[in-house]
Amino acid sequence: MSVPAPAGVLYGLIADATVWPLFFPPCLHVEQLDFDGTRERLRMWALAGDRISSWVSRRHLDIGQRRVRFRQELPARPIESMTGVWSVHPAGDVCRVRLEHAFTVTGDAPADVAWAARVTRDNSRAQLDSLARLAQRWTRLDDLAVTFEDTVRVKAPAELVFDFLYRAADWPEDLAHTRPLAVREDTPGIQTLTLDGRSATGTRAVRIAFPSAGRLVHKHLHTSGPLAAYTGEWSIESHPAGVDVSVRHHILLSDDAAAGGQDAARRLRDELARTGRHVLEHATRHACGAVRVL
Repeated sequence: MSVPAPAGVLYGLIADATVWPLFFPPCLHVEQLDFDGTRERLRMWALAGDRISSWVSRRHLDIGQRRVRFRQELPARPIESMTGVWSVHPAGDVCRVRLEHAFTVTGDAPADVAWAARVTRDNSRAQLDSLARLAQRWTRLDDLAVTFEDTVRVKAPAELVFDFLYRAADWPEDLAHTRPLAVREDTPGIQTLTLDGRSATGTRAVRIAFPSAGRLVHKHLHTSGPLAAYTGEWSIESHPAGVDVSVRHHILLSDDAAAGGQDAARRLRDELARTGRHVLEHATRHACGAVRVL
């Protein structure tokens, strides 16, 4: 793939996997487990056809050669092994980006081999296409990608706050515009939400829970209008005086929203912030009302 963008920009987008959920459609969430500046270990969640797959990858980042090699340490079945490399090659006024994979499948069943080949091809194409679109807007990425958050401190058990956030299907009626229509949890801790679709955040979302860390991350699928992509996180941090409950939003604005100037971006930000604060209020009210904290 050829892209009219600086090699450093392309390499930077490839090297920082923590931003992939916002930038690459198949990628749902990335946890950086270890990093020494050159070698890193990642836990990744992604859409793989109609499945949600998760695996651990080791990557070697070579900024001099603008190359990132990767190997899945704990692949998701039916993948038995997966290796590959991203590479960026300047070529005149453009850069060529290559993404290569080599994989094996447990048992070599033809259906599994065909599935793995199709998913690898489709996800690679989606990543490369997104990379090209982002790189062509590299001078405006700081304006298009926006992060903001709200935090409240409450004197209540962290477990009760998390319980409310996790059980989204049981949210009260006055959260009707936010409460999902359905919650499906085929794998413990991974929820697929069906939404009512009355906002730009789309009709589906995926949530991944980290109960011991008091975190719940999400990615909304098929966003529309001013919202090109939307991810976020609920987090709970304990303090001697209580707990801090935070909601963090990561948004990628569409070109139309960016063309509308700061007002369009502000309206979208205000809507998402207002919704997040509304859920925060209910979560803290639920936790504070459930038990008496002295």
